[in-house]
Amino acid sequence: MAGTPPRSPLAPEQFPNLPRISGVSFSSVAAGVKYQGRTDVMLAKIAPSSSVAGVFTKSSTRAAPVLDCQEKIGIDSDTGAAIIVNSGNANAFTGKNGIEATKAVTSAVATALDLPESRVFSSSTGVIGEPLAHDRITAKIAELKASLDETAIKPAAEAIRTTDTFAKGAGAEIDVNGKTVSIAGIAKGSGMIAPDMATMLVYIFTDAKIARADLQTMVSELNEVTFNSITVDSDTSTSDSLMIAATGTSDVDVTHNSDFKTALHSVMKDLSLQVVRDGEGATKLIEIQVTGALNDADARTHGLAIANSPLVKTAIAGEDPNWGRVVMAIGKSGAHADRDLLSICFGDILVADKGWVSPDYREDDGAAYMKNAQLEISVDLGLGSGKSTVWTCDLTHGYISINADYRS
Repeated sequence: MAGTPPRSPLAPEQFPNLPRISGVSFSSVAAGVKYQGRTDVMLAKIAPSSSVAGVFTKSSTRAAPVLDCQEKIGIDSDTGAAIIVNSGNANAFTGKNGIEATKAVTSAVATALDLPESRVFSSSTGVIGEPLAHDRITAKIAELKASLDETAIKPAAEAIRTTDTFAKGAGAEIDVNGKTVSIAGIAKGSGMIAPDMATMLVYIFTDAKIARADLQTMVSELNEVTFNSITVDSDTSTSDSLMIAATGTSDVDVTHNSDFKTALHSVMKDLSLQVVRDGEGATKLIEIQVTGALNDADARTHGLAIANSPLVKTAIAGEDPNWGRVVMAIGKSGAHADRDLLSICFGDILVADKGWVSPDYREDDGAAYMKNAQLEISVDLGLGSGKSTVWTCDLTHGYISINADYRS
């Protein structure tokens, strides 16, 4: 890979100060899986009796670690757990070798931490189709174990980066009946982002108490309005994984607690938007709100058609208020639409109304709005009550440069 691109102009100023999660410790190490001179493996050790849930890519070419996690994720256990992640190699499309590499890594972690292998979850992210040098990872397990630390979540976030220009983290603390419940999460993702649950990985930890099945239901629901509502380039990775562990160490049951669900939603949304902000070559964060559809599914279809349109995204990169491209994307989506009921806004600017350009619209106003780093495109289809919000970024020359050189 020909050098790391400069930090995204949409990046937050710094990595957040995340709350410490009792019952979870982290470590990271440079194993030389692909990258030289940087950490590329992280380990999270999770306390006994923790609930672990997750959602994963629906790609039919899923990586070996994803398949392994999917087999294990529904198992309830009183034992501890662990998550180990490497960057630089996706261990995808690697056949029998990929399965053996995954087992070698998870077995080594299980032995070192005295865990059943069924409670060791692994992820790999990076180049597809190259065998994973798993011996480089297993050789570092003892070092990873020795350096586990509850405060080391930021280095863990750094270790899982590939083309990411910044480490991603988000957290929250809420009061439940006088006790504090904490949530902290990290993520990686920059390109190949169109989750269907790109090389996107997400790990969230909380000291809340909640049964695995209830946690799974909650995270699956929230995933649909966060990570499954973002797209950078319409390409779904072989490796998308989101895992959440609840240690229960706060002794606060949040099974039916709306404040906890709201806080978890906030953390997941924050992380998902950081992925979009770090979209390869991105200079604009774009929120697309679709209302007035026949149903929510149609609204989502229209929203993603706009968000994934290269013509829409390149127009925005060039700060061109070409609303005709939004009309085009709606028309091609396949969901219900009526030209003569359609309205489009750029921010607060009414651009098109009832199937025609608004008589009050001025191109100069649209062009001025497009210079903002964060943009809103609103579409009202005038057909019903269906609605959806999706997020994307612009498509620049930077995206081409990064991906043209990705393996070199």
